Amino acid sequence: MTGEVRIDKYLWAIRVYKTRSEAAEACKGNKVKVNGFEVKPSRTVKEGDVLTVRKGAVCYTYSILRLVENRQSAKTVPEYAENRTPQTELDKMKAPAETFFFKRDRGSGRPTKKDRRQIDSLWNDMEPDISDEDPDNI
Repeated sequence: MTGEVRIDKYLWAIRVYKTRSEAAEACKGNKVKVNGFEVKPSRTVKEGDVLTVRKGAVCYTYSILRLVENRQSAKTVPEYAENRTPQTELDKMKAPAETFFFKRDRGSGRPTKKDRRQIDSLWNDMEPDISDEDPDNI
């Protein structure tokens, strides 16, 4: 096997993304870094490189042990990449999402102005007010 593999192909092969096109889109969206640098999907990686992949709120960190071009089974992935993600990042997956769900009855149509004001009021109550804070501490 060659000494280098495309990053999108490698991320797909070690099951970080379900499809190669998802991996390529993540690279284009600046969600993938190799050794601390944002990369394009065509960037090649080699053994010893450190990958950082942002998926949602979590930043996963992998160390490349061996190169592979074909999709691997979940059991064999640890032979090719070591997951070095800190526990603090993994804990972010368990954190409750700070969102609210506004339920409307089916068939009730679009929100009225009054409904929209209530939704905006709820949303504003949830956002932290940073106007009172010292701008130097932000």
